[in-house]
Amino acid sequence: MANFSKSNVPQFSVEVYQNEFLPEGGREVNGIITVTSTGGGTTGGVPLTSAAPASSHLPGQAPSAAAVIMVDCSGSMDYPPTKMRNARDATAAAIDTLRDGTSFAVIGGTHVAKEVYPGGGRLATAGPQTRAQAKEALRRLSAGGGTAIGTWLRLADRLLGAAEVNIRHGILLTDGRNEHEAPEDLRAALDACAGRFTCDARGVGTDWEVKEVTAIASALLGTADIVADPAGLATDFTQMMENAMGKEVADVALRLWTPVGVEIKFVKQVAPTVAELTDRRTEAGPRAGDYPTGSWGDESRDYHVCVQVPEAGIGQEMLAARVSLILPDPSGGAPQTLSQGLVRAVWTDDMVASTSINPQVAHYTGQAELAQVIQQGLDARKSGDFDGATAKLGRAVQLASVSGNADTAKLLSKVVDVVDAATGTVRLKAKVADADEMTLETRSTKTVRVKK
Repeated sequence: MANFSKSNVPQFSVEVYQNEFLPEGGREVNGIITVTSTGGGTTGGVPLTSAAPASSHLPGQAPSAAAVIMVDCSGSMDYPPTKMRNARDATAAAIDTLRDGTSFAVIGGTHVAKEVYPGGGRLATAGPQTRAQAKEALRRLSAGGGTAIGTWLRLADRLLGAAEVNIRHGILLTDGRNEHEAPEDLRAALDACAGRFTCDARGVGTDWEVKEVTAIASALLGTADIVADPAGLATDFTQMMENAMGKEVADVALRLWTPVGVEIKFVKQVAPTVAELTDRRTEAGPRAGDYPTGSWGDESRDYHVCVQVPEAGIGQEMLAARVSLILPDPSGGAPQTLSQGLVRAVWTDDMVASTSINPQVAHYTGQAELAQVIQQGLDARKSGDFDGATAKLGRAVQLASVSGNADTAKLLSKVVDVVDAATGTVRLKAKVADADEMTLETRSTKTVRVKK
């Protein structure tokens, strides 16, 4: 375990959990990489001290963060009328949560994207006056028109791209399906925005498409969730913005270096949510690749790395992979290594050593399977394959029970009647509320950590 610290960067540490022992002929090596970042306490490169409170930045210095809130203003936001009102209130609450000095803007989204505040292709700087002006502008938000989310994201990207800041973050709220642009237009917008800003996505009510909202959050390394009752929006928006304001360093990459002959099977985040990173690799020199992790505040996340090593004889050992956390240099110089850890392989004829599964690896393999079987079970249920749905959701109940994932177990119990959690024996409920099914699908990737 190694770590690195600079005054304006949180301190990162890497711990590797694995069983490095392989039997003769064994080739698959798994490691859980726990990354923890602590004590950044910075804003715009100024350490937070009594002289520079969190809500201030030095004169002439660029604020450290920029946020753009994208509010769905399509016609359906008027049904019921409280929905639009709750969305306005939630946006106002998020604006109140901005640190002074943060750059921000509000976008109204329909089949086109409109600048609601401040307008003119620019961002405002958060302070008492601009907050009051922004809230005044929100009163003019009204519902009417279609939904083309790609246009909202592209406008947010233009606004955020102009800001000289470390952290760029978006919050996107929709209540309907993305019906006024082709799926490939949204995909192209996500590809264009990926790596440029992070974005949390929320679906309000039950008329939106879960896979659309989760795909936006996944592509832009943010969170996705359902707010079934619009009355809950203000609390949710406040929490999202507080979380965004807590981020201290952006664009951290997980760099994986592997020796000759080692093949990478997968790289995924496994806590606090399951997120597939394998296909997001960008090459970083000979036998090294970077996987994006987005922005960090004081937090801890777990990643599962699985590699295949060449065969070797009993008693031999090798470095299977080196995992580093990398922070790019904005001026294009050499990146900074924040921390690193090693994944090893040792061949042994000790059967007990080589067959025992590391508890972290076992736990997160189960959590990843849990996310997968929930998706498969719900898809099967939608397509009328009730036997398939029962089998998959039964397996999900079993996995949630074994791993102590009480939140997911509770969500599953709204969709199936649990006969026996230990064996995964369940019956599909005849009637399921849309909100319950959508909540389970949206939150299916949330994991619990190993009890230490």
